[in-house]
Amino acid sequence: MNFITAPISALGTAIRNSIYGLGAFSRLFAALLARSSLLWRRPRLVSQQIHFIGNYSLLIIAVSGLFVGFVLGLQGYYTLNRYGSEEALGLLVALSLVRELGPVVTALLFAGRAGTSLTAEIGLMKAGEQIAAMEVMAVDPLRRLLVPRFWGGIIAMPILAAVFSMVGILGGYIVGVQMIGIDAGAFWSQMQNGVDVIDDVLNGVIKSLVFGLIVTLIALYMGWHAKATPEGVSRATTRTVVSGALAVLGTDFLLTALMFS
Repeated sequence: MNFITAPISALGTAIRNSIYGLGAFSRLFAALLARSSLLWRRPRLVSQQIHFIGNYSLLIIAVSGLFVGFVLGLQGYYTLNRYGSEEALGLLVALSLVRELGPVVTALLFAGRAGTSLTAEIGLMKAGEQIAAMEVMAVDPLRRLLVPRFWGGIIAMPILAAVFSMVGILGGYIVGVQMIGIDAGAFWSQMQNGVDVIDDVLNGVIKSLVFGLIVTLIALYMGWHAKATPEGVSRATTRTVVSGALAVLGTDFLLTALMFS
């Protein structure tokens, strides 16, 4: 009967581990929120993490946004040209970036660049027994290490998404106006008249905030619970990218359904 009971046992173990992981994830989130008074008491710690997370990710975000804008300009022109609506290229590029591609692509790049860095940093501190040493000295590692990184990621993510969208719009302008020859006035006027601050820009900012919270929390969770070995830290960084990307894409569907339904 082992061939019957073994799959059932494996399924039960997987469900139990999933429930345990969800509980540990929720407890870590609650613990970070409970210690978030550090944001006001020692803002320099948070600003340092904003610089570390945001500034070091700025180059890849800007370059990626530029090339995404190039592609949107080309593909949008080829599509709109069929219907004689080339002047709406600016609107198409802006809505695509502000609503969807800006927050989502930035979050995916954020998970690959900043998320893995956070996980590796916390995991290596755990492997080097630095976290244990802080506990011995009566220093709360959650408050001192994780809370500044948590809020630094949340604050940095919308800024990076805004940079991505702005550079992407510039890339669409270069392709559409400078290279193809669309009228610059039509490009900008269509964008100005069609993009709404509340329905489009604000919803994009909300998306980026949610994505920043999710990716940063996943990165910190993976690093905090990583095995204190080189192999454990390596697996944790890999899980950060995979879990963060899947969480961003799934959450994006839910947020889009709620915001634009």
